[in-house]
Amino acid sequence: MADKRRFDLFAELLRTQFPAATRVFDVAGGMGKLNEALSRRGCEVITFDRRHKHLPVTFAEREFTLDEPCACDLVVGMHPDGATRVIIDYAAKHRVPFAIVPCCSDNSMPYKPWMRHLADLATTQGLVVQEVELPMEGRARVILGHPPVS
Repeated sequence: MADKRRFDLFAELLRTQFPAATRVFDVAGGMGKLNEALSRRGCEVITFDRRHKHLPVTFAEREFTLDEPCACDLVVGMHPDGATRVIIDYAAKHRVPFAIVPCCSDNSMPYKPWMRHLADLATTQGLVVQEVELPMEGRARVILGHPPVS
């Protein structure tokens, strides 16, 4: 069973790790619970998901692509499933930070190799990567990335 605190814990981590990021793209954000948690913390968030039913938050009812105009300071995903790679690719293309809490791979790769693959993917695209863990049950490892500081 998923930890009910996961959205608040992730939102708090994001505000701590990326305090200057106030415009956030929440990719494959389901009903918008992360949006709600980040909005309470002063962020302007757009959740991208094809889901029809969602919370009353700013919501783009469509698939997120690399061609989305970059109007964010941070792109994130909480268990984004098949959208995990596009978050990293988008962050690299638009030179913005990212944070993802992967739950599973989109190609049946076991979890630990999947995490290494994602970190390597970001690094090969020129992003600086670190991993932290949320204090919660379930898939709690977070991959954070950002463009190098010049």
